[in-house]
Amino acid sequence: MLSQKSKYALKALGYLAKNQAGGPVLMSTISREKKIPQAFLENIFHELKKAGFLTSHRGRFGGYTLSQEPEKTKVSSIIRVVNGPLAMLPCVSLNFYATCDDCCEETCGLRGIFQDARDALLQVLENRYLSDIMDKDIE
Repeated sequence: MLSQKSKYALKALGYLAKNQAGGPVLMSTISREKKIPQAFLENIFHELKKAGFLTSHRGRFGGYTLSQEPEKTKVSSIIRVVNGPLAMLPCVSLNFYATCDDCCEETCGLRGIFQDARDALLQVLENRYLSDIMDKDIE
């Protein structure tokens, strides 16, 4: 399941992607418009800025902008920064591999199924970009 933190990060970045053409966007505006608690959003933005997804701008016309085009920012990369591994089990994670404490990988019946689940999820998330999750205009 997608964590609340990841969901907020994706919603906020999707909002930024759609609205940054007019210049930097205030965090308070994103918080209000996307109904994300501002204190929580501050923590998320700190992580995203540190990871290179966001640029902050000071001053009268300050706020946040994306560091790269929405068409180049993978959804999977955002989730990994905010949430960690995409895999449901540590023993099938490509980027955060760890052995499970309570099983033997050679005989584990779960591993194959969860590798397939990881691969299916990666197929989608590695091929979707921030531009794909921007809010749609109401016609």
